Amino acid sequence: MAYVFRLRQWELRQLSAVHRVSKPTRAEKARRLGYKAIQGVSIFRVRIRCGGRKRRLHKGIVHGKPRNQGVNEQKHFRNLRSIAEERVGRRCGNLRLLNSYWVAEDGSYKWFEVIMVDPQHNAIRRNPHFQLDLRVRSPPP
Repeated sequence: MAYVFRLRQWELRQLSAVHRVSKPTRAEKARRLGYKAIQGVSIFRVRIRCGGRKRRLHKGIVHGKPRNQGVNEQKHFRNLRSIAEERVGRRCGNLRLLNSYWVAEDGSYKWFEVIMVDPQHNAIRRNPHFQLDLRVRSPPP
């Protein structure tokens, strides 16, 4: 099984950071999270680089007290899965996020598959399974 994972990771590394896939890698997990193999539902695979975040500083100089001197070991507030969802949402503005799940990881990257739904598609609008997720959202005040 480890050999299969290693082959899959090599294949995933050759692809672009965000790309659409024809069918889910983990079908049982996708169906548990609401995926259905109908028109209007699509899956995108996202590659996220792992590791801490570096503080953006001019010439690496931090002014202030010693407790704020850190540059390299900054922790990100959001988890990598939510970052993957955001990247797909930015790329596909007309689609709505349904859910996402982990696919693979290696020393440098984590891959997630994000389930997106097209709220304008007739197959989705007529399907009662998706009605709660696709209610008309009012704009923020």
